[in-house]
Amino acid sequence: MITNNTNNSNNPDLSQPLPLSSGERLREGLVDKLRRPDWLRVKLTSGKEYAEVRKIVSVNKLHTICESGNCPNKGECWGAGTATFMILGNICTRSCGFCNVATGSPEAVDIKEPARIAESVRLMKVKHCVITSVDRDDLKDGGSIIWAETINAIRSINPQTKFETLIPDFQGNWDNLQRIIDVRPDIVSHNLETVRRLTKQVRIQAKYDRSLEVLKRLKTSGLNTKSGIMLGLGETEKEIYETMDDLRLVNCDVLTIGQYLQPTPKHLPVKEFIHPEVFEKYKKAGLEKGFRFVESSPLVRSSYHAEKHIF
Repeated sequence: MITNNTNNSNNPDLSQPLPLSSGERLREGLVDKLRRPDWLRVKLTSGKEYAEVRKIVSVNKLHTICESGNCPNKGECWGAGTATFMILGNICTRSCGFCNVATGSPEAVDIKEPARIAESVRLMKVKHCVITSVDRDDLKDGGSIIWAETINAIRSINPQTKFETLIPDFQGNWDNLQRIIDVRPDIVSHNLETVRRLTKQVRIQAKYDRSLEVLKRLKTSGLNTKSGIMLGLGETEKEIYETMDDLRLVNCDVLTIGQYLQPTPKHLPVKEFIHPEVFEKYKKAGLEKGFRFVESSPLVRSSYHAEKHIF
């Protein structure tokens, strides 16, 4: 049984000084404004593999979170011949303060989408596929039927492909969640995104405890589980460790930690750029707390290096 340990054996020694973060330097008057540090600069990628993925995505009229979410790792992942597919359209019914996906009234569900996704996975010859979706609170099933059909379609054409699903909370409708459980993805991810105190501001319509319940039900059903959080939104170190403990209480297996980057001026501002050494410290803490894998660095996103998290 996992207990909520917050003693010194599980939490790193905070007495040791860390490099000053951008936020701290700003408060100390060492910089004039908060600007993106060098470690967050991404080299654009092109090449044959990148072009092939882009062509397949375009021809098959697919949506990817790589594009809709303005992911900083798109060049690296597409250059390696992988992509995270986003199903159920590219318009979300929620308006989270951190997310670059469009918000509004989604189009009708495309019943042919599962077959197109499966065929694209075949053409791309991917060994590990990641599927995510927008929130479809407008649908009675929350989009869970298309979710299940997509997973089954991929398996029917690509039986050797392993895949991860990054799912919404389905508004706590457990019958809809059960459809995901029934098709048993290799790993199921559902992100907390931030600490408890900031959830209402960052995720707006989501609930921290509801997300923990989603992860708990998935794990109780025997599935491998994963969650992710962003840093730089104003959270404290103590809150980050508390979030780790909450995830371990529901036996979450994998944790991703990355730097929040403001997509547009209309989104939540970055309060602080976290130094890579601090991310490394959080990785060590997460492993000590019992996570099987922890991906923690400024450019980490929930599906980054997903192929390494299958066990």
